[in-house]
Parts: sequence; structure tokens; C-alpha cells
Amino acid sequence: MFTRSSKWDVKSVILVALIGILMGIIYTYGFNNLYNLTKFIMLPTGYAPVMDMVFSGLWYMAAPLAMYFVPTCGSGILGEAIASVVEMAIGGQWGALTILEGAIQGATNEIGFFPKKSRYEKYSWKSVLTGAFCANLGGYIPQYFIYGWYKYSLNLQITMFIVGVVSALLFDGVLVKLITNLFERALKPKLDID
Repeated sequence: MFTRSSKWDVKSVILVALIGILMGIIYTYGFNNLYNLTKFIMLPTGYAPVMDMVFSGLWYMAAPLAMYFVPTCGSGILGEAIASVVEMAIGGQWGALTILEGAIQGATNEIGFFPKKSRYEKYSWKSVLTGAFCANLGGYIPQYFIYGWYKYSLNLQITMFIVGVVSALLFDGVLVKLITNLFERALKPKLDID
């Protein structure tokens, strides 16, 4: 039987690393390709920048998955950071900036759970959705300045922000919670707490 461990040990580090590696591969060869195709299709409309936010929630998923399997402070940051390193290393299109963004998104995702250890262990809808919302802020704010989104019309900026919130709540929140609920039913993991 699988045990969710809130202790940092070799097994926990390996598990978070595997989640990060798997998600980094999925980000690069799955989400990035889909993003590039849809953004290209949207170019003539003038709303191609909105695609940056449509897919944003998909790129935040490593953190909450890592926090589910290793319910302790730092697992989301580590999971998302490893995913971003893998994404960059295997040809992700944003280069080394991916690592900075991944670390920020992982840290802001943990806001929904931090500082109480019990929030990591319970893994409630409230914590997951709060984390997803905060991850969107952690993704949107740096990119707003790095990519010059402040130069866009106010309507486009507001649309991008709203779409980003919906994407984060849908993919990083609801989808991840449903995946972990399925895992709970299938394997009935126990929680190993300090």
C-alpha cells in the first residue's frame, strides 16, 4: 500500500523528482506544442496573447501534484522547479527563464497550504483552489513585466488576467484535485506523519 509521507526522506525526494521530471516532459512535448499551435492560429485575430493565459494553468500542475504525494512545505516548490529544469533542458522554448518562473509558480501555489502542515495533509478543495489562484498571480505578474504585457490595451490585459484565473482554477485546481481523488480511491494511500 502506498503511503503519503510528510517527512523529507530519500523516498520523498525521489517521488517529487519523478513528478517533476514527468511533468517537465509533458510540459515540453504536450502543452507547449498545443500552445504554439493555438497561438499561431490566433495570430490574425489580435488575441494571440490570450493563449499565454489559456494554457497557464496546465504549467502549474507539478506543484500541487507534488504536494499531494509529499504533503509538506517545499514539495510544491521543488516539484515545479524540477519540472521547469527538465522542460528547459529538453528544449523548452523559454530557456533559463523557465526555471525562475517555475520556482515562483511553485512557491505561490504553496500559499494555499502554507503555513499549516494539516492543510498539506488534508489537501482540501479550498487549499488546492487557493493555491491555484495564487499560482496564477505568480505566473501573471512577472510575465506582465518581462514580456511587456503592460503595453497591451487595458481590455486585453483584463481579458488575459481573467482567462488566466479560470485556467489556473480549472487545470491547476479542479483537474489536479480530481486526479488526486481518483488516486485516493484507487490506491487508498495512508498518511505517514511525523
